[in-house]
Amino acid sequence: MPDSGYVHSLFSSIAERYVLANHVLSMGMDILWRLRVLECVSEWRPAHLLDVATGTGDLALSIKREFPEIDIVGTDFCESMLQIARRRGLEQTFCADAMQLPVEDGRFDVVTVAFGLRNMENYASALQEFRRVLSPGGHLLILDFSMPRGIVLGAYRLYLHRILPLMAGWLTSRKEAYAYLGQSIEQFPRGEKMLQLLRDTGYLNPTSLPLCGGIAAIYTAEQSCEPNATSVTG
Repeated sequence: MPDSGYVHSLFSSIAERYVLANHVLSMGMDILWRLRVLECVSEWRPAHLLDVATGTGDLALSIKREFPEIDIVGTDFCESMLQIARRRGLEQTFCADAMQLPVEDGRFDVVTVAFGLRNMENYASALQEFRRVLSPGGHLLILDFSMPRGIVLGAYRLYLHRILPLMAGWLTSRKEAYAYLGQSIEQFPRGEKMLQLLRDTGYLNPTSLPLCGGIAAIYTAEQSCEPNATSVTG
């Protein structure tokens, strides 16, 4: 799993070009993926939402524009990212380790994390912490990169490990940050493995929605209606 100090250094160094790089390197598909997240949030209609690993605020701001009635808070462990999120209009933010959130139990109806869980040192510990701050019956949503299957896999790996780092190096002057991206995507649990991890950490009814042939995926799960239900670390 990723080293938090190394990840923090990388993201701090690319904060100013992070949004542009994401849009260019995903060929704009990250915008469409966030629209699918909005569909889920629309179904749940939460009063209070926490966006973990909010970065420069892309997802949180998209939700805020679509649902201004929701109380939205963004958190990230990288203050330089949060500074940009605030400049862009994300008013409520705090800097914290996602595995030690300074938030009371059951505070939020929905927790979202887009392209962030993959960068955390311990996936299970992070998921359990998200579950702690979810209200009974609340929802978790994870949006992250994945790996496609079939004949496109070889071409995708070529792009991920060879072409993308070169393009990113030109955009951000930090080629190594995007070499790390490819490695982290390969190692990240996907499909049934992610669903099982969600079950093992105490979530109910996990679902998986592949996007763009499996290049990305949305995972959702529910908090128990019993706030003190015991979870099992996977």
